[in-house]
Amino acid sequence: MIRRFLTIFSIIMLFVSGYSTAQRKEYKSWNPAKDTLNVIQGRSWESGFKSGYDRLPAAAEKNVRKAVWGLSENSSGLYMQFRTNAEEIVVKFKVTGGMAMPHMPATGVSGVDLYSKNIDGKWLWCAGRYSFGDTVSYRFVNLAGKDQHVDDREYRLYLPLYNTVKWMEISVPKEAKFKPLPVRKEKPIVVYGTSIAQGACASRPGMAWTSILGRKLDRSMVNLGFSGNGKLEPEVLDFVTQIDAKLFVLDCLPNLTGGIGDAMLNQKIVDAVRQIQKKRPGTPILMVEHDGYTDGEMQPLRKKDYEAVNRVLKSAIDSLIKSGVKGLYLLSKEEIGHDIESMVDGTHPNDLGMMRYAEAYEKKIKSIFNEPQGTVSTMIPVTQRRDASSYDWETRHQEVLDYGKANQPELVLVGNSILHYWGGEPASSRAKGKDAWTKYFAEGKAMNMGFGWDRIENVLWRIYHGELDEISPKKIILMIGTNNLDYNTDEEIVQGLKFLLDVIKVRKPAADVILMGILPRRKMEQRIAGLNKKIAAIAIGKRLKYADAGKLFLKPAKEIDESLFSDGLHPNAVGYEKLGNFINQQIKKY
Repeated sequence: MIRRFLTIFSIIMLFVSGYSTAQRKEYKSWNPAKDTLNVIQGRSWESGFKSGYDRLPAAAEKNVRKAVWGLSENSSGLYMQFRTNAEEIVVKFKVTGGMAMPHMPATGVSGVDLYSKNIDGKWLWCAGRYSFGDTVSYRFVNLAGKDQHVDDREYRLYLPLYNTVKWMEISVPKEAKFKPLPVRKEKPIVVYGTSIAQGACASRPGMAWTSILGRKLDRSMVNLGFSGNGKLEPEVLDFVTQIDAKLFVLDCLPNLTGGIGDAMLNQKIVDAVRQIQKKRPGTPILMVEHDGYTDGEMQPLRKKDYEAVNRVLKSAIDSLIKSGVKGLYLLSKEEIGHDIESMVDGTHPNDLGMMRYAEAYEKKIKSIFNEPQGTVSTMIPVTQRRDASSYDWETRHQEVLDYGKANQPELVLVGNSILHYWGGEPASSRAKGKDAWTKYFAEGKAMNMGFGWDRIENVLWRIYHGELDEISPKKIILMIGTNNLDYNTDEEIVQGLKFLLDVIKVRKPAADVILMGILPRRKMEQRIAGLNKKIAAIAIGKRLKYADAGKLFLKPAKEIDESLFSDGLHPNAVGYEKLGNFINQQIKKY
């Protein structure tokens, strides 16, 4: 009887094993450190590293203190970006240090963190099943492979905050699409700081304040926080200043309390500012006060320490500004706004504290960059990726930056696909009115800054990210808003246009700006006619011109003339001829 049972059991197990093998998924894996693309985001050196996930180049090992070098091997602030339609993503890696600390969980010290940015620029978080052992593994399952009408999703994977990654593989099912994304070509915000900047004590890598801030500003961040060793050292600053940064942040005071003395601290601050400005003149510097201790009222000596260094910092900044130093800013303890609930141990922020840090930095940096933000969607800058079939939105953004800098256009036309698919440079894969563009704009050194599917808020992001910064056009044509019609009220569209125009005029006060009315489109003729009256009112009392080409595209019955359109929205060649002539006449009159 027992023998018969064992025989039956063996047959069942063989069947189950065979079935399992037949059903076993096949995966393909990606090793970011071995990719020929520059894919490790969050550092500004493309090569010269001792190991794949170091934060400082190998040359630093002989120049900075041993403690700093060891911490630079931690992968804090590094991340990879990729696109995939996979419903399952598996991340496996090995780290060299301990998994957790008494005041910080393994998920922050040694874990990874996965986010997705949807096609409308909104950040989403992905929960994963994790296992910490000789090999750390994260498995993200049942993911939504599509994003509305786009057939994949964009992901950002943050690396461990307080551990050294020895190797890593990211795997998806064999049949899934997978595309690594190269490092974005923009000047980063560079943070030189302490354990707080490195990420202590965030519960997971995406909750470090530099990571939160990077998502809030949608900008590249370089995290050079060194736990206990952010001391404004010239040897470290030598490497900091190798980076062509948009902003330098010096947040080192928590490592400079007690024993150093006011005079020496003052000299360190002054020397650090001078060192940066000598190598990177004109780049703004944000100095940050000690954020205090949440047990300060119960520990008078500790409170005395941070109050003392903050006084020295304020005094040093005042003296530097009086001596003629420009581009120097201060983020105060009060602006950071910690309270008794926002720290783990009285010193290091918990996730609430990290969020307060990020929000304080966001407000200050937007002020420094002169990048205000409104309260409705048309006044909040975001990216978009709604048309993945014909071009990559951020790739076109880089093409516009490169073309503008190289060609210095005198006329720029800013807008959506109606402009993008017209003609001109940077060239699109589609050109429905190329002859008309050449006829009316070719001799005027014109540049096409139209992007397919763009809304007002997408143009705002592009302006904030440099599309007008390195050019000096004499005239700017703005025609945007039709893609907002299905998402926003008329009032929100008008508010967004007012906001965007102010942003443009601040950056290019000498340029003549022509604000175009929204072209009529099928089944929206009446609404657009009413909306354009409100848009026309924006120009009253302002140094800009309003022009509405709508009548050229309407029949007497106020419906669109279909013979001028390819699809009820985009003009055809005949329509672009009419639009080109109209805009050209407006330019001559202005």
